[in-house]
Amino acid sequence: MVKIELKKEDDKEGIVVEALLDSGVIGLVMSLEFARKNKFRKNKLDRLIYVRNVNSTFNYKELIEHMVEVELFTKSTKKEQK
Repeated sequence: MVKIELKKEDDKEGIVVEALLDSGVIGLVMSLEFARKNKFRKNKLDRLIYVRNVNSTFNYKELIEHMVEVELFTKSTKKEQK
């Protein structure tokens, strides 16, 4: 687990969260509940993204319908910007 800061595009302050980063994934995901709770602006995707389970079968219950735009900072990237 690593602490990262997520900053909304229209907000000056971000929120710090603990995240599990995996360089082997195709994309980064955020739960819909987390996005709602933290008031991230959701943008509807033109096409749904189908999620695959660990065993490579499709997970039809969990389709990705929205995206959010955030800036992601780690401790080292934030220092470099100052």
